[in-house]
Amino acid sequence: MNPDLDALKPYPFEKLAALKAGVAPPEGLAHIPLTIGEPQHAPFAAALETLQVHQQAFARYPATAGIPELRQAIAGWATRRFGLEGLDAERQVLPVNGTREAIFAFVQAALDRTRPARVAVPNPFYQIYEGATLLAGGQPLYLDCRAENGFRPDLDAVPADTWREVQIVFLCSPGNPTGAVTPQAEFEKLIALADEHDFIIASDECYSELYLDEAAPPPGLLEACAAIGRHDYRRCLVFHSLSKRSNLPGLRSGFVAGDAELIAPFKRYRTYHGCAMSLPLQHASITAWNDESHVRANRDAYREKFAAVTEILAPVLEFPAPEASFYLWPAVPDGDDEAFTRALFAAEHVSVLPGSYMGRESAGGANPGRGRVRLALVAEVAATLEAAQRIRRFVERSS
Repeated sequence: MNPDLDALKPYPFEKLAALKAGVAPPEGLAHIPLTIGEPQHAPFAAALETLQVHQQAFARYPATAGIPELRQAIAGWATRRFGLEGLDAERQVLPVNGTREAIFAFVQAALDRTRPARVAVPNPFYQIYEGATLLAGGQPLYLDCRAENGFRPDLDAVPADTWREVQIVFLCSPGNPTGAVTPQAEFEKLIALADEHDFIIASDECYSELYLDEAAPPPGLLEACAAIGRHDYRRCLVFHSLSKRSNLPGLRSGFVAGDAELIAPFKRYRTYHGCAMSLPLQHASITAWNDESHVRANRDAYREKFAAVTEILAPVLEFPAPEASFYLWPAVPDGDDEAFTRALFAAEHVSVLPGSYMGRESAGGANPGRGRVRLALVAEVAATLEAAQRIRRFVERSS
């Protein structure tokens, strides 16, 4: 077997299961999980109807590049959403089976092992950034996201000689687990660094359509490119998905867009990888990308939950003001995120994810996720508010 498999760290949910092993929660309380970022709102019905209409197309092999109608729908959506001059649907867009699969595959295709192969990732982070790097023979460079920097990577903390070894920089905006949004100026700053040190920027924007202020949608990397006249999106790729936007995580549908000089070899890799999206799923995706009304309704539902949950928890927990995504990132009262998680489960039958499971010790020796927990507010309103009330009761009783 590939020896790099031994470098992979246990997945956060594997560690969480071990942490809770042997704990007997109260029998009279139903379990409420706030751990996995799997949307529980109703999936976009029109997309499911389209899937049924085109089910006979399961009898045909799909092409790696996807059908032109899907690429055009994606290009049109991205152009409208991010104020672009346009995207070349043939050369600058590639449908993929969700962002997770595409992020992992892109690192395998892009990393050059014949020279220093560092991949910069936000810390804490989505585990796939690290796992993809290790299995491609690269070395993760952890960029701490701490409160003093707005829970975003401090680009100024990386010395020039380190940047020269970096081949890919991952951003996640809105962030998982912090919910922080990268301002356009920071995107532009990173683009300048990429030009100076010759690396690729890979922006994971799968939460971009879940934001609390309807008048202030989060900016994206391609939007920053357009603002500086970089309409070829050189060195820049974005990853988007229907999982969160349209409550369709099981559809496994998303796209990669940006620099055509990066898309072309990635498409060649994917032809051998054998991961083309099935035709019925492509048609369902077209329906989803072409509709915004269900996305606005989805944001309204999250907005209602965030308002209620933050009102319940703010008196007992400290957390950054939510900007976007569907996570809260509170600090635990005693600083021990594992002990808090285990005791909360034992007392209230609510599961949360220790922040330390999503982070790594940085060069300074501290894990920036330690002392916090991630709450995924993905369930319907009633269950989410019940979980918040239980958490507050637990904290008040423990203080």
